[in-house]
Amino acid sequence: MLDNLRRFLPPALGGVRHPMVTVLRLDGVIGAMGGLRAGLTIAGTARLIERAFSIKPLSAVALVINSPGGAAAQSALIHGRIRALAEERKIPVIAFCEDVTASGGYMLALAADRIYAHPMSIVGSIGVISGGFGFDRAIEKLGIDRRIYTAGANKHRLDPFKPENPDDIVKLRDLQTDIHAGFKAMVTDRRGTRLTAGEDTLFNGDVWTGRQAVELGLIDGLGDVRSRLREEFGPKMRLIPIAHRRRLFRFGPRLFSSNLSEGGRGIAGDALSTLEERGLWSRFGL
Repeated sequence: MLDNLRRFLPPALGGVRHPMVTVLRLDGVIGAMGGLRAGLTIAGTARLIERAFSIKPLSAVALVINSPGGAAAQSALIHGRIRALAEERKIPVIAFCEDVTASGGYMLALAADRIYAHPMSIVGSIGVISGGFGFDRAIEKLGIDRRIYTAGANKHRLDPFKPENPDDIVKLRDLQTDIHAGFKAMVTDRRGTRLTAGEDTLFNGDVWTGRQAVELGLIDGLGDVRSRLREEFGPKMRLIPIAHRRRLFRFGPRLFSSNLSEGGRGIAGDALSTLEERGLWSRFGL
């Protein structure tokens, strides 16, 4: 009789405490996008991450990730903040991959103690990529002179309006190698003996389905956030979504500042950001 009554009482009055898991979505391209588009950055996610770890009592934090990657530094900063709070508050973190968890998106997943994915999720892309266009011949045909002045001989490295310089390529590859080494070290540190393949396979920038990623040790299993967490914490566990608090006219000042007082740069910046974002997603067929 008493046990039945406890089911209807709040925990403060002796009621039954059901496991609580906060759910933090990390969705989109990583890094500042410009215009009116918002990418995932430490500035934009820090409060959400803090809130995800602040609810008490807490059984775990679930990360639901859908990202093709982006800025390496922002990926590492978000990863670091999640790990710091997880270790400080001794709360397990479980990541769930959706459509794509690749490149910097996979770096975010590495903040978790365990990683799960759908069998058809795209996972991996442990590498570094840079891209651009060369317009030097185009402006020559148009009769346009490129005039650039610097204090510092290398300030104009990789200028798209100048012919490609072999020294610039060497420098770029040096930067990429250093960032790639840091990414590889993070994967090795977080996944450890769970990895089942060598560096030539894991770190060549390739991607795999969720099922293949399990075999390689990049993730721990298959499943979606609700079914997996119910299996682990029981059918009465509570999922608590963590989201931005809505603010009235949140976009108003930014809209008018960007589009009117700045001469329309907001619209142009947003268009370029959209193209960049689509380019990142399209690498994975999306």
